[in-house]
Amino acid sequence: MDASELAKVIALVAVDIGKGDEMERAFPVLWPKLAPPQEYYSTAVDWFTAPDATITSFDIVDMLDAGTSLDQDFMTYLKCLTELHKRRRKYGLILQRQPLPTMVQISPRALMEYGPDFPPEALASWLTWRKFFYDLDNRSAQETGYLFEPILAAAIGGEPKSARERVVRRTDDSTKGRQVDCWKVLPDGTPLAYELKLRVTIAASGQGRFGEELSFARDCRSSGAKPILVVLDPTENDKLTGLQAAYRDAGGAAYVGDAAWGHLEDEAGATMASFIERYVRVPVASVSSFENAIEADSANRSRILQDLRAKLEGNELTISLGEHQRRIERHEDQSMAADEDDGSEPL
Repeated sequence: MDASELAKVIALVAVDIGKGDEMERAFPVLWPKLAPPQEYYSTAVDWFTAPDATITSFDIVDMLDAGTSLDQDFMTYLKCLTELHKRRRKYGLILQRQPLPTMVQISPRALMEYGPDFPPEALASWLTWRKFFYDLDNRSAQETGYLFEPILAAAIGGEPKSARERVVRRTDDSTKGRQVDCWKVLPDGTPLAYELKLRVTIAASGQGRFGEELSFARDCRSSGAKPILVVLDPTENDKLTGLQAAYRDAGGAAYVGDAAWGHLEDEAGATMASFIERYVRVPVASVSSFENAIEADSANRSRILQDLRAKLEGNELTISLGEHQRRIERHEDQSMAADEDDGSEPL
């Protein structure tokens, strides 16, 4: 990220927290170049990336000094927004560069559908598009995973801890540690060990991982930390019920759905609560609202999908959903190709 792009993100932080006027007064010459035209999610990436050689690293230092004097959480807000922006920029490059799968990869799958419905040339296209969209979704899940825990941890005043740091040790082998999504020490010295999750799935393939999740609460207690479970998806299932019980039995707490969002915002304080609401909760909720429970049964859901059309012509990929269209200029990078599916679950 060059100086002009970072300066625009800094300016956006100032506007978000209601300090745009103060920043404009402090930098009257720079501000017209940096003032965001609209909110972040409504602003095209081209605005951020448009170069401006007149903005220097010295300007960045001055803006950071001014920002920290305006709000004690200015740098935390900037850290979280910069991480979000970086991941979104990276995924934009993935959309441009992710290679289409080869026939060597996908042709064996024709055995499942070869027949009267699709002639071979149509089946080849179907298999290619399907695998390509799977690859894009998998990369999106990876980037979301890398983003999700660190920004929420920072927002509530904590930080991720690796297993090597061993702030939480395994009960059955104290020489080994556990990864902690967010480690936070309260003013009274009580350490909190957070497990932050978008959702808890019921997939049978996750049985081993679920055992690890159950034992995390016990390992926290034996390490002198209070385990805290935060699950944003409110959908109940037996695994989630068991997980909540394990945390409470270990002297911890569990927050699910609206209670999870509320807990995060309470812990974050006013400035960072606004970040969570604006940049995480609102986008997730706005997309989730298009899936509706049928007859008040949360396990029985319906959705209305817009018609999908995909077209690749030369180096231009066009994705149409209903009346909405997105064009992506493609330049494949073969180093991003994988010989096989990596088997990871989308978030």
